[in-house]
Amino acid sequence: MAHGGKSGTPSGRSGGEVYHWRGGYRGYHDSSQRSRVEYQQRFFHPLQRVTFPMRKLGLSFFLFFSFVLVASHAQQSDPAAAEQAAPMQQRPIFLDVVVTDGANKPVADLEPFDFSVLDESHPRKVMGFRRTDGATGSKVDPAVEVIIVLDAVNLPYQPVTRLRLELEKFLRANGGHLTQPVSIYIFASDGLHVQPAPSKDGNALANLLDESGGTMRARDITGGVYALEEQYKDSYKAITGIAENMSHKPGRKVLIWLGSGWPLLSERYFIQTDVSRQTYYHQLAASQNKLREARMTIYCLYGTAGLTNRLYEKFLEPVREARKMEIGSMGLQVLALHTGGRVLGPSNDVKGLMDACLGEIGEYYTLALMPPQAAKPDEYHDLKVQVNRPGVTVRTVVGYYNEPVNRATE
Repeated sequence: MAHGGKSGTPSGRSGGEVYHWRGGYRGYHDSSQRSRVEYQQRFFHPLQRVTFPMRKLGLSFFLFFSFVLVASHAQQSDPAAAEQAAPMQQRPIFLDVVVTDGANKPVADLEPFDFSVLDESHPRKVMGFRRTDGATGSKVDPAVEVIIVLDAVNLPYQPVTRLRLELEKFLRANGGHLTQPVSIYIFASDGLHVQPAPSKDGNALANLLDESGGTMRARDITGGVYALEEQYKDSYKAITGIAENMSHKPGRKVLIWLGSGWPLLSERYFIQTDVSRQTYYHQLAASQNKLREARMTIYCLYGTAGLTNRLYEKFLEPVREARKMEIGSMGLQVLALHTGGRVLGPSNDVKGLMDACLGEIGEYYTLALMPPQAAKPDEYHDLKVQVNRPGVTVRTVVGYYNEPVNRATE
């Protein structure tokens, strides 16, 4: 979480690969005078090419998202090449920070010295700063991409149908002219489907969505305890799969999840053992770090008036050790708030909720920090970003899980 507070001071040059401010340039500039292109190549992974089989839904084509292919691609990497890779070094982390005023509008005129960061209540040096207009993008970062997930797994058929119609209404508003590139993901009982590429043509996206509606199947959610567990597993696989693939694309992303999220498995049937807690804790650390690396902010939209679930609030405290791990800490609403996003609704005005999300896409700030050496794997660090401006709200990730630099990649 982040608050208004004391101002920081821009970091100075202290040698090596330390970033410093360059007058008049709203971006990173390192002490070795690398070009911007070289900087991008170093700190932004190229888009990973993964071929997904085509699956026909109605008259349109959506890509069927196969997470197995992503995992297989990672497992089949050349071991010899891995052995020849350079030794692991401490890498900076990047925070996308949104600052809004009392009217919930982005604040666009902040400078590096307006920011300070606390890591575990200790001042952390801000080593780089970049200001970006999320609506138009820049030479380094493209315009913010909006990913809309229509959840047909965790809701009955009737609410899913209404959400689909409301989503079409949103896409066709303003003559179908969208302010941001948008991707539509359909999370159905047979997997996650996505259009081939993001688009600003809302009418075309609405047509695709309309054509796919006839074969979009919601899952039967009356299957008892085992069905709840399957809903959780498939939903978690979906959100982490999206983050994994988006982590290979540059720029900030806003993910809008239409639905109330997946089961938190907090009932007495789901008793956790020490081994399972350790497993879930590691998954939590990996997923939150991957969401941060993907630069993804999650918004959870309750699109049905009267449909609300506040149970997630008991899991908002960050988990620092495996023995305190609960599956509810991996709930959608928890992930949303921990990425600096919001939980909106319940409301029947789905378009109004989505407009509120997109209304926050404007000027944002990217800060670079060098984390300390981790004493153990999955070491949680609380973060607070403070801004020297009264009356503003600051949103970014609430923390990160630090890893030893010599830990083997998984």
